[in-house]
Amino acid sequence: MGVLLSLCLVLLTSFAAPDLDKTQALAQQRYGSGAAELVLAWRHMIEEARSLPDTDKLARVNTFFNRRILFKSDQEVWRQEDYWASPLEFMGLAAGDCEDFSIAKYVSLQMLGINNQQLRLIYVRAKTGANTSVAHMVLGYYPQPTDEPLVLDNLISSIRPASM
Repeated sequence: MGVLLSLCLVLLTSFAAPDLDKTQALAQQRYGSGAAELVLAWRHMIEEARSLPDTDKLARVNTFFNRRILFKSDQEVWRQEDYWASPLEFMGLAAGDCEDFSIAKYVSLQMLGINNQQLRLIYVRAKTGANTSVAHMVLGYYPQPTDEPLVLDNLISSIRPASM
């Protein structure tokens, strides 16, 4: 039983730890040098943020994607109504919608050691006018399970409590 458990842990660890060299090579191969440079910058941000407190990790990840990636609809990027891009696809095209921002931030924070129990993809309504709103996805971070989440949003540069 102990050998089987050890084998399972080794397999889980190998799947959980992404091969960032391979990710960067795939970015170059599939999307070109600009994408490879963006993945390299992401890798550097991950390494620099690794030892920071959780709130600083949140800020680094949020700022990285909000400043470097363009918001574009799935229709513009993928020529379809709804598509949830992988972080490689998102960085490769340097464009995506709110789900793509949220997923890339989620994956990055998990790589930085934030427990997945503290992270949630959350659908909200974003105001687009005086009386109109649209479905929108953000990433919520819960310091404790019963705490109000902090919201990482591609439409707002600062990280704010959900009530704001």
